Amino acid sequence: MKYKIVERDSFQVVGIKREFSLINEENLVGIPKLWDEVNEDGTVDLLLKLNNGQIKGVLGVCAANNDTQKQVMDYWVATEYDGDTPDGLLKFEVPASKWAVFEVHGPMPDAMQKVWKQIFSEWFPSSGYEHAGTPALEVYTDEDPSSPDCYSEIWIPVK
Repeated sequence: MKYKIVERDSFQVVGIKREFSLINEENLVGIPKLWDEVNEDGTVDLLLKLNNGQIKGVLGVCAANNDTQKQVMDYWVATEYDGDTPDGLLKFEVPASKWAVFEVHGPMPDAMQKVWKQIFSEWFPSSGYEHAGTPALEVYTDEDPSSPDCYSEIWIPVK
């Protein structure tokens, strides 16, 4: 697994937010459906136009929900954006972090889900790092997500 360590100050993203159940891996079914929806309704095009931050592309922001009783997560489809929050979108502040940035190669959603599993089953146990407990990021370029050569990234906050 190719990765690098990056440090960043906090930054703002804008986008839409949905809540997904973690029970029976419902998030692994629901999140790809959300991406189909936002690709079809023009949300992704809008976010790509708004993108004015260091991270280029559209983000999937994976944030633990504070209500641990419900076993849910908040998932944002967003982009790094510095400015006033556009109508119809929400704003989220990503905290300053040290990030492990993993390369993902291949078609979505399979390539992304495979690397997530490798990070937690292989990389974390042997890396000496721990998850910092703040939101993680999926970074999607404007490439064709079904392409076998599609490049994307997973950013995990670490300590």
